[in-house]
Amino acid sequence: MNLFAANDVPTFTGDRVVATIAAVLALVGVVLGVMAAVRAARGVGNRGRNGAVVALALAAIGGIVGAVVVATADGGLGTGNGLAGGVVAIVLGVVGAVTGGLVLARSRRAT
Repeated sequence: MNLFAANDVPTFTGDRVVATIAAVLALVGVVLGVMAAVRAARGVGNRGRNGAVVALALAAIGGIVGAVVVATADGGLGTGNGLAGGVVAIVLGVVGAVTGGLVLARSRRAT
């Protein structure tokens, strides 16, 4: 019995790479959104406006690319189509976009 048969070895397919990049973009959007929220709460600089715009853009791009990966996936989880990464990118994209949008709205209200 071969534990490392050719069919059992996970490889990075093109869809998995795209989904992973989308998830990383969305994660960076979430991190920047939280950092912008902290800056807005402290009243530092422009109250996190620039960070909120970048967070909103990155999270939206990551979420949209993740949605495209999920929509074009041929199989389920574990088939190499990047479905799990696409779902993670969508969730992180929504969280990052909401965080960036809230900070952006707060910064507009404060000025």
